[in-house]
Amino acid sequence: MTEGSSSQPLRLRKKHGEGRGLEATAEDGERLEKAQSLRAATVAGLITIIAFCFIWISLSSLSGRVFPWMTVVLGWAVGMVVRRAGRGVDWRFPALAACLAIAGSVIGNVVLAASTTASELGTGTLDVLGAVTSMTWPVFFDEVWNIADGFFAVVAAGFAAFYANRRLTRAEFYSLRQWREQSDRH
Repeated sequence: MTEGSSSQPLRLRKKHGEGRGLEATAEDGERLEKAQSLRAATVAGLITIIAFCFIWISLSSLSGRVFPWMTVVLGWAVGMVVRRAGRGVDWRFPALAACLAIAGSVIGNVVLAASTTASELGTGTLDVLGAVTSMTWPVFFDEVWNIADGFFAVVAAGFAAFYANRRLTRAEFYSLRQWREQSDRH
């Protein structure tokens, strides 16, 4: 053995740091918390829902089939967009993403049903959506919305909530914790 090698020949190579403490301050945590934007997350989530509705209608009209599991994809997309746009580090962002995913799955199913009805009637989707009244909703929930749609909406909400929060490094998490502890004391 050489002079610089470990005295234990069967010891595994270290793949982590040298044992120094994290160089994170409470000010870094304050910057992380101030970088959050609930408004940006909401706007980005709504834009994602609108874009997803167009994609879902296009895919369904091209294939001639309705894919109810697409709402799970919507949940993933909403979660990722809320994470990227909102840069959230607290509970509000998963809650927002879950609510947006459930609302988006209902809106997506309504728009898809309107698109299907419009193609059968030979009119436009916006014409069918414009003719919606309070008498239309019970028919929609009786004839179009089923238990599978509800299940997929709940799964989409779970995916959205899971992916909504910003992923932090150890140093960022530690600095955020320091900031919250410091602000709780005052």
